[in-house]
Amino acid sequence: MPNFDYIVRNEKGARKTGSITAENYNKAIENLQNQNLTIVKLKEADTSFDFIRPFLNRFFLELERIKNKVPITVLVFFTRQLATMFSSGLTIERSLHFLSEEEKHKKFKKALDKIEDDVKKGLLLSDSLERHPGIFSNLYISLVRAGEVSGKLAETLSELSLYLETVEDTQRRVKSAMYYPVFILGFLGFILFGIFYFLIPQFSTVYEQLGTDLPYYTILFVNFSVWLKKNIFTVFISVLLSIAIIWFATLTDSGRLTRDRILLRLPIFGNLIQQNILSKFGKTFGILISAGVSVMDSMDLLIKIVDNRVYELALTDAKKNIENGISISESLRNTEMFPPIFIQLLITGEETGEIDNLALKASEFYSKQVSAIVDRLTALIEPILIIVVGAVIGIVLVVTYLPIFNFGSALAQ
Repeated sequence: MPNFDYIVRNEKGARKTGSITAENYNKAIENLQNQNLTIVKLKEADTSFDFIRPFLNRFFLELERIKNKVPITVLVFFTRQLATMFSSGLTIERSLHFLSEEEKHKKFKKALDKIEDDVKKGLLLSDSLERHPGIFSNLYISLVRAGEVSGKLAETLSELSLYLETVEDTQRRVKSAMYYPVFILGFLGFILFGIFYFLIPQFSTVYEQLGTDLPYYTILFVNFSVWLKKNIFTVFISVLLSIAIIWFATLTDSGRLTRDRILLRLPIFGNLIQQNILSKFGKTFGILISAGVSVMDSMDLLIKIVDNRVYELALTDAKKNIENGISISESLRNTEMFPPIFIQLLITGEETGEIDNLALKASEFYSKQVSAIVDRLTALIEPILIIVVGAVIGIVLVVTYLPIFNFGSALAQ
């Protein structure tokens, strides 16, 4: 049976996109209307290139984000100011106009001008933001839409600005903890490249003039240096191609799954990544539910923003269980990706009717865990890396200078 892509609105006016399988076009309309959904757009999905469509969608979205990248500080300030102006009685249109006039970031100012024009034409703020996926995330747009439907847009925007600050700060700390070793090791590679490509060839001439037998490891270093000089172009192209292949692979679902499985199994760092995901999940889920977004819509959003393919698949399975009537806590427990303390907090929230507050408490707990792990890693990794870098460079230099030392000792005798 064919698939149909749709855009609909539910009884509350919330916009939703997705796909449905039906015998024909009319049957698809009937199935959607039976769910009390108002159809905005419906068309048969083009399945001729389904095997590459997810890859291309992700690829072009990445390019859009790179092209229109806006600092998170700019987005947080805009969200907070918009909330303040709107709560003070200004219309969205006038608020956008004032914020656009004051905006210094050129790309964001251009986007604000377009959003203001769209709002003037009668579009909802959420629909206007949706036209700029490289700047505003699905989560951002959905929360704004929930605020519009509930009539609590100012409060939702205030919560959203706080959310962006806290979540992004946690993300930044995690990335800095993981990127620091990569940066240091990259620096070490750069130093070693300089030694083998520039320094050792100079010493090769000295070794020939000495006319003495070279130690085994010095011979290895000289041979590698000669090979590197001869094949530098091939090495350079190979490195670039490897980086490009890995990057493109991570844009596919299977590539992302392999990468994320490896990351979650890394010693220390795997635990850090998991704690960060749990913190982000709890914070996002709590805010979505408190803003009036349904559980199913919240799960759809969480699948898109969790930023880990392993957890995406786990949440997809959990969503199916919830649709079949299983509780949220039990559905998440069955994935075996959520620890007992997280599940217990959700169970308490379900029993008391405050699952949003308990999810936020879970997020706070795991956010503190992330901070503690990052602090320990920073204190532990820095001295270890300094020792490793010093030892590697020291060994290379000793092996390089060893023939000269030996020759000097022989002359002294």
